[in-house]
Amino acid sequence: MNVAVLTGGGDCPGLNAVIRAVVRRGQRYGFRFTGVRDGWRGLLEDDLFALEPDHVRGILHLGGTILGTSRVNPFAREEGPQRVLDQIAHHQIDAIVTIGGEGTLTIANRFVELGVPIVAAPKTIDNDLAGTDYTFGFDTAVEIATE
Repeated sequence: MNVAVLTGGGDCPGLNAVIRAVVRRGQRYGFRFTGVRDGWRGLLEDDLFALEPDHVRGILHLGGTILGTSRVNPFAREEGPQRVLDQIAHHQIDAIVTIGGEGTLTIANRFVELGVPIVAAPKTIDNDLAGTDYTFGFDTAVEIATE
């Protein structure tokens, strides 16, 4: 199984930890991973790479996301959604793990409606996503704000 991993929206603590956990757990099951650079932009512009276990070694202390991130919305472009679907087929991607907040997950849901298997990891410092009490990024934002 080839699983693409992307991060979207703003940076927050914990992104690299999620990427690392996904890759390390998936490799136990023999999954291959494709890193998508800069969120949905990477799928639009064919900016993907083989995401190997070596890429996630030693990243827990790093800020941001090793994949990069953006707020690009493929549905804001006339042929954007089809371009993403074409890239998914071209790279033989079986599923996508999206790590992001409201915007990223709204886009992910639209691709689910088009038949793309997606697992979403909710991330937001606003803690404003339905279906979860807490998101990573929120706790750190509260700690910093109350210091």
